Amino acid sequence: MVNWQPGASLATLRQRAKILSTVRKFFADRDILEIETPLLSSATATDVHLTSLTTKLSNLIESKTYFLQTSPEFAMKRLLANDVGPIFQICKAFRGDSPTPLHNPEFSILEWYRPGFTMEKLMDEVADLIEATIGVNKITRLSYLEIFKGKLGVNPHVCSLEELAELANSRIDINSCDLNFSEYLDLVMTTLIEPELPEYCFIFDYPKSQAALSVVENDADGNVIAKRFELYCRGMEIANGYLELTDPVEQRRRLETDNVNRSVKGLPQLPIDKNLIAALDAGMPNTSGVALGLDRLLMVIDEINDIDKALAFSIKRV
Repeated sequence: MVNWQPGASLATLRQRAKILSTVRKFFADRDILEIETPLLSSATATDVHLTSLTTKLSNLIESKTYFLQTSPEFAMKRLLANDVGPIFQICKAFRGDSPTPLHNPEFSILEWYRPGFTMEKLMDEVADLIEATIGVNKITRLSYLEIFKGKLGVNPHVCSLEELAELANSRIDINSCDLNFSEYLDLVMTTLIEPELPEYCFIFDYPKSQAALSVVENDADGNVIAKRFELYCRGMEIANGYLELTDPVEQRRRLETDNVNRSVKGLPQLPIDKNLIAALDAGMPNTSGVALGLDRLLMVIDEINDIDKALAFSIKRV
């Protein structure tokens, strides 16, 4: 029998519409411009842990591969370099991972950028948005160092791979030990720390190995940190923000390093976004930016445990 009906209830569909209306009013009140950028691009995120979906556009002369974007980030940064000012976007994004109760390969994302904002000021604005949508007005803030030292007694900024591996293997049943430093951090975070986080919590100042597209700097104690934060709501990560990297040379180096790491893992090399590098070279203002999963936000509000119930038609129903 064909299961043609939606996964989300009518009440949940109405809640989604309410969230979208609230979000747009939130940004309109702050005079932040809503923009649109393409979902298709000739380049994509090179992160070894992201899987991009592809499609081909064909004509009589050639066939070219395009990527469905994992985030609108690169295109939005090109607009920032063209001095558009603060911007936000609500769109679909695509990641080719297997579906889980928390992940659908096609999902809705809210992404916004604030030129001139520090990371901490952007965290304040994210908290304001959470109050506007969920009604929560108190969010705990913990540094990555605080949470690791408090829960596990280690400094993640200075400990060695061997120390981190020993910690993980002593507390987690690990099938494979072929993990790098950043992968061990992710394993420890998801397995040992996330289940014990406060109900609403920012974690900020990540180890430099997890900088991704963020600025790296020294903290007051001399630890080298990535100016990055994540927001957890009821144990679920729903937002990821950075003090954005604006150096084109360092940006290219990181993308090239990603491709080296992809090669080591037997993954295909991906084209580096030359338009992004050119935009950074032209000059992007100092900016903080954040991406927030709208489907997960809806799951928090409606207390939904499976993303299939937050979407009209998840991948299971198409």
